[in-house]
Parts: sequence; structure tokens; C-alpha cells
Amino acid sequence: MIDVRIIRDRLPREIADLESAARQEGYRHITRLVDEWAAGDTRFERDGERLLGAYVDQALAGIGGMTVEAAMSGALRMRRFYISAAMRRRGIGRMLALALVDHARSRCSIVTVHAGNDGAAKFWVSLGFQANGRDGYTHRLDLHGSSFTPQSP
Repeated sequence: MIDVRIIRDRLPREIADLESAARQEGYRHITRLVDEWAAGDTRFERDGERLLGAYVDQALAGIGGMTVEAAMSGALRMRRFYISAAMRRRGIGRMLALALVDHARSRCSIVTVHAGNDGAAKFWVSLGFQANGRDGYTHRLDLHGSSFTPQSP
């Protein structure tokens, strides 16, 4: 069973394991999450922002957040999205991403994301995001347009 939880006040202690796994894969964005959180720079506290953790059997399997998109007025941006390699292909990322999109729906009209690799790009496209590389993001989702049509997993 997948349990998606809002993360507030402090990062879960299991974030260290997720950070280590991401670093081993060559990803530094979870390290940035931990560092920015510790410095108080990004706490997902502004209007519309949210940080979620996905748990499987009480273990943190993935994390993903949404912040205000600085490059575009009225938009939110997916950030620090990572599912541990051992937990991929189980619908966890999809569930986490759709929970964030659902949260964004009443708060903005566009969600952006920077897909770090081809696999991530395919994942975001499967959720209805369209390739649109500009202003630091690679894909965008128009929540009030016709582009939001998640494909079956």
C-alpha cells in the first residue's frame, strides 16, 4: 500500500537514505533539498507550495515537491521529485505526481517541471505534460486546457 503524506516542519529521518540512493545514481537534487531545507531557503511554505513523501510499508520510497515558479506568474513548479530505484515501476511516482497536480489545480493554471533525463521526460509526458523547454523548465502542464490527459500506466 502506498501512503502519500504531507511533509511539514521537518524532513523525515529516512531522507538520508533517499539522498544517498539519489547520489549513487548521480542525482544531486535531493542533496539540494536537504541543504536548502536546513538553511531555511526552501521549506515549501509559500502559497500553493507543498512537499509530499510516498511511503510503502512505512518506509520512505519517494519524495516530490511543488514551489512557486519564479519564471512564470501564476504557475507552480514540480521540484525535488525522486523515487528510489528499487521502488520504481510500481505506480508510486505517478501517485505522488498526481497528488501534487491535484493540489495545484485550485491554485494555478500551469505546472512546470525540469525533466533531468529521457526517462523522466517520458514519465512527465505520460502524465499530460508537454515538452516546452524555456526559462529553466523542460515541460509544462496546462491544468485548465486540454493537455491534462494522463496516459494509462
